[in-house]
Amino acid sequence: MSYYIGIMSGTSLDAIDVALCKINKQKCTLIRAIEYPFEPLLKQEILEIIENNQTALSLIGSIDMQLGKLFGDAVNYLLQEVAISPHQIEAIGSHGQTLWHHPQGKYPFSMQLGDPNTLVAQTGIKVVADFRRKDIALGGEGAPLAPAFHQFAFNSLAQKIAVVNIGGMANISIIDTPLLGYDTGCGNVLLDSWIQKHQGKAYDKDGAWASQGKVNNTLLDRMLQEPFFQQKAPKSTGREKFNLAWIESHAKEFDISAVDIQATLLELTAQTIANELKLYDRELLLLCGGGAKNQVLVAKIRELLPIAKVDTTDSYGVSSDYMEAMAFAWLAYKRILNEKVNLKDVTGARENGVLGGVFE
Repeated sequence: MSYYIGIMSGTSLDAIDVALCKINKQKCTLIRAIEYPFEPLLKQEILEIIENNQTALSLIGSIDMQLGKLFGDAVNYLLQEVAISPHQIEAIGSHGQTLWHHPQGKYPFSMQLGDPNTLVAQTGIKVVADFRRKDIALGGEGAPLAPAFHQFAFNSLAQKIAVVNIGGMANISIIDTPLLGYDTGCGNVLLDSWIQKHQGKAYDKDGAWASQGKVNNTLLDRMLQEPFFQQKAPKSTGREKFNLAWIESHAKEFDISAVDIQATLLELTAQTIANELKLYDRELLLLCGGGAKNQVLVAKIRELLPIAKVDTTDSYGVSSDYMEAMAFAWLAYKRILNEKVNLKDVTGARENGVLGGVFE
């Protein structure tokens, strides 16, 4: 088995997940993982660019370099923790920080920042990055990428399985032949944005604030009419669609307390996930990502899906906290071996591709 490192900086911008893994053809084993803090000013700059959909080219270049350095600091911190030399690491798989994801239209693209050249210089380790654009070039959405890793990790289980990652966005993987997967829509992003505005907190721990409110069904029905929820797969999304402005555009005609809106947003996340699961005959739903820790959200999903067993990936040997970082360690492994990734039925690409560029 060889050592690989995966780095994931997700939509929530809460921290940088770094996972050290041992990988071979059969298994990806997590050796050690950390959450490395995101610099508050850098986070704010990124959010302002996304929410305003405008910036200076000089700022994009600066953020690209800053993120590359920050990713390098995170990797070096992890290596010091485990006392492993950079020379023992085969490669780093870096997703990068998504600035804008626009896979439709005449000129589709997806932009992730975090200069891989800076990451190489900081760590002395080969880096695999820019995973999404090859899939887009092949006619795909470029996302989600995690379903291929979910299939690798759980294909040996006998049950009919679905995996849902509840990060900033939520995505579903139907482990079957063919493999299916797509974004269901908002995961934690709206909940985080709303509590940040009204309580100055980064997230609603355990859904405590949402549990104090009452769901407004009229507002919920309005939100559920969002065209993305009706769109057929393949599909993917991000903060460019689901953000604070999205909430306010739907809620402005309603005289509803902030806490009731939070409760409604939690119900929205739960229902949009459950509605997709009901389309498939699944015996077991495995949850991962930050939303898997939100006990109110998980309880609501269980209530909406009484037929399926709902659990976390931890119960089946894969960290729910570091699943995505592990996925990018595995994607780096696939790239170093020059192997195609089974994603065409997920993203809509015309063929499976070898994903990612190699920097050294």
